[in-house]
Amino acid sequence: MNKRAVIEELVQPAVAVAPPRKRILVWDLPTRVFHWSLVAAVTVALITGEIGGDWMPVHGKAGLAIVGLVTFRLVWGVIGATHARFASFAPTLSSLRAYLRGRWKGQGHNPLGALSVFALLLLLAAQVGTGLFGTDEISFSGPLASLVEEATSLRLTGWHQKLTYLLFALLAVHVLAIAVYLVLKKDNLVKPMVTGWKEVHHGVSARPGSWPALVIALAAAAAAVYFASGTH
Repeated sequence: MNKRAVIEELVQPAVAVAPPRKRILVWDLPTRVFHWSLVAAVTVALITGEIGGDWMPVHGKAGLAIVGLVTFRLVWGVIGATHARFASFAPTLSSLRAYLRGRWKGQGHNPLGALSVFALLLLLAAQVGTGLFGTDEISFSGPLASLVEEATSLRLTGWHQKLTYLLFALLAVHVLAIAVYLVLKKDNLVKPMVTGWKEVHHGVSARPGSWPALVIALAAAAAAVYFASGTH
């Protein structure tokens, strides 16, 4: 190689080479089962609530299922798998700023997605909480309605119905965000929530939650359903 060729090779700009993609575990099995169970329970609750009538007992059972699922998620968010823990994805001003500037490189829920998760859990807790004490004054009352005065029960029923519209709006935003990621960013957010795995350039696999942690979360969920059912 002559001197001119060597100089040209040294001065030509370096071409950035992306690191190879690797397959990592993002969502553990309990988190995935929770997610799709919640989708099913909320869908049933919304449909039966809109139909009413003879479907209200099913609506009530779906509500109790949501009580158990939300309780499980709250516990799993403290002692569960890596990306399921709230501490791992709780948004901060710096993380939100980095995400909006395209510099966020984390795994699991991104900062905006984290806000959606917290909002959904809070809204579902309020929704089932008001439903447990509510009544339609006709044929169906929440399992804990007898614990409060009728006026309070009716007031809570009104809030329960109003929160439904907010829930529809939040779910619509959630679905829209998934579509935007798929179309514009070519990032399928649904697939990892089904398989648990995702191909990335950077990152390490999530650490699954322990069996004792899973038992504790399931026991807490069962206890919440038991007390919410009013059978004790």
